[in-house]
Amino acid sequence: MTEGESEAVLAFKPPTLAMLRLWFAPARGWHRPSFIGVEHVDPSRPTLFVGNHTLYAVQDIPHIQYELKRVHGIFPRTLSDRIHFLVPAWRDLLTAFGCVEGTRENCRALMRAGQHLMVFPGGQREVFKHKNEAYRLVWKERIGFVQLAAAAGYPIVPFASLGADESLHIAVDGPDIMSSPIGKLLQATGIADKYLRGGEALPPLVRGLGLTWIPEPVRFFVSFGPPISTSAYRRRAKDVAAMHELRAKVASSIEAQLEFLQRMRRSMSGEDANARRVRTSDWDKLVVGLETQAERAKRRVTSRTKAIKNRV
Repeated sequence: MTEGESEAVLAFKPPTLAMLRLWFAPARGWHRPSFIGVEHVDPSRPTLFVGNHTLYAVQDIPHIQYELKRVHGIFPRTLSDRIHFLVPAWRDLLTAFGCVEGTRENCRALMRAGQHLMVFPGGQREVFKHKNEAYRLVWKERIGFVQLAAAAGYPIVPFASLGADESLHIAVDGPDIMSSPIGKLLQATGIADKYLRGGEALPPLVRGLGLTWIPEPVRFFVSFGPPISTSAYRRRAKDVAAMHELRAKVASSIEAQLEFLQRMRRSMSGEDANARRVRTSDWDKLVVGLETQAERAKRRVTSRTKAIKNRV
């Protein structure tokens, strides 16, 4: 990254709360987002927010940005897949909302500047979901986000988003397209491998209300889990096993939160007649469980580190 590029990344000024309220009011009225666990966010400490990517990823992120700005006055910079920045108009829109290409150089520059960051490790593959992949984490073997957080000593706040994967319905997904005559042509001409990552970069064909692309007015729920400290991993950022352990903690928190939000939604809607009413105390128990899990993992890492030092 050149000095000029670094300055451009750091020069971003987030929209005001008034502007965000104006821009997002229709969407907020449509999806009525509800938030839980926002108190776990410490605005005074630069943080890496890590969450599940929902279908097409454009519905819930504005609500999350607005809520963090409204409650804590922060506006995390979103690390986005480089392919977004190949489309001129779309690239300009993302840049206006603080998105940057998710390179290690950009991430390090923002961390050195002490900015809050937001990342979705599933990237484009998780955005362009296949059928029956609602709320699944598709992270492959990616550990770059935890390596960068650990090296910089950034705490990680896992968050979960529920609702967006159900406001649109996948009619035809990437595998459907790739197995069709069109897909075979894309493969034969080399276009699939050169431009579409073998078919992973093919957006699914979706529908919302009726046969339109208008999302159904499904209510959104977002939760923020307790922060996960990376201090025990700071000197082990190059240790692949340790990074997978840290990644597993983040993923487990997100999955537990998604399960909780689904249970809470069923309880609120009466969808499950036998569902026990979800209470605030249930969320508190989940948080305690996640914190305990994180503390146990931290002790395991510390114990292993001491054992290695003793052997040396």
